[in-house]
Amino acid sequence: MDILKYDDIDLTENIKRSEEDVENVLDIVSDILKDIKTNRDKAVKSYAEKFDNVLVEDLKVSPDEIKRAYESLDDDLVNALKSAADNIKRFHKKQIPEEWQIEVIDGIKAGQIIRPLNSVGCYIPGGRAAYPSTILMTVIPAKIAGVNKVICCSPPQKDGKIIDAILVAADISGADEIYKVGGAQAIGAMAYGTESIPKIEKIVGPGNIFVTAAKKLVYGQVDIEFPAGPSEVLIVSDETANPEFIATDILAQAEHDPNASCFLVTNSENIANKTLEFVKDKTGNAIRRDIIEESLAKSGKIIITNTIEESIHVANEYAPEHLIISTKNDEGVLSKINNAGSIFLGAYSPVAAGDYGSGTNHVLPTGGGAKMYSGLSTEDFIKKPTVQRITKEALKELSKSAVPIAEYEGFFAHADSFKIRLNK
Repeated sequence: MDILKYDDIDLTENIKRSEEDVENVLDIVSDILKDIKTNRDKAVKSYAEKFDNVLVEDLKVSPDEIKRAYESLDDDLVNALKSAADNIKRFHKKQIPEEWQIEVIDGIKAGQIIRPLNSVGCYIPGGRAAYPSTILMTVIPAKIAGVNKVICCSPPQKDGKIIDAILVAADISGADEIYKVGGAQAIGAMAYGTESIPKIEKIVGPGNIFVTAAKKLVYGQVDIEFPAGPSEVLIVSDETANPEFIATDILAQAEHDPNASCFLVTNSENIANKTLEFVKDKTGNAIRRDIIEESLAKSGKIIITNTIEESIHVANEYAPEHLIISTKNDEGVLSKINNAGSIFLGAYSPVAAGDYGSGTNHVLPTGGGAKMYSGLSTEDFIKKPTVQRITKEALKELSKSAVPIAEYEGFFAHADSFKIRLNK
């Protein structure tokens, strides 16, 4: 992990994140999706044998399997998942927008109504690590939005079963069905439908490069939330920050993935040096040391700025998935932040709190996507149709502008739809 001076760097070059080149696997994934579309369950099972080294007889998880999963888990973990689910529910219920109506002009009433999607598929990885927390983050908002059918797909393990904690989290979240299928084949199965797995309207949830490529290719057949890549954190701090806390947050992000990106941007040289000391010291004893070292070697940097304003500029340019603000006036810094997936204020708000149940969602845009997208929310699972009612008198008034525009554009039947009503 290097220390750089703001005045000595090319910002575009020095805040590069690790990127997965999805283009390299598009042809492979495209062939998988074509096979799934044509051969359905047969293809899904063949890829489970090929990629997961497991024979899957019944793709759908049974109630007995869920019951056994509960029995196998420690009660403390089950209770922790339930507690996190409660917080996530409270937060996401507040995200449901209200229906509204206004009178645009006298006689024209227009408004917006709220309707849920009918079906959603949640993809949950099960390779390098198990993420039951991600099920809470994807299923719960969909159910709160009122989605009729929410299914989950996760890859089977060598014994042909899904990881117990994932099954329990899915059940706690209210998932309607769970399927033993992973990778690009899971995305294809949900996008096209098979004999066992229903076709759904939207796919959400993170995955590896093949899952990301598959979501990109099926977009249009179904909706997706946003492109996702390796995890990332950027920390803005001043001389009041705790360097040991910062170091722990850096390691927490770095242990995700060798391609994770971790940046500290500070106007304090003392904080920069002390943080680096803590990072080196703690890495040596870390359980996931190899992953952390590779991550920090690839995309771990400390940037020393001259002012807090320069630090804010770096943060907005980078648009991190996770942004920690650890400064004396954190609310003042927050007021100038435009681009971030999720923001953590103060010394006692680690990113891990958002990961594990403070209530906010941890499915967030990466790769600079925070300049364009927000994190997953209840609103991702609803539609907002508009509604209007117009009186004859108001239509007459509106026709004064609408008819000339329609005729100019060559849409004379549009204009006639006004005229015939007004002449009756």
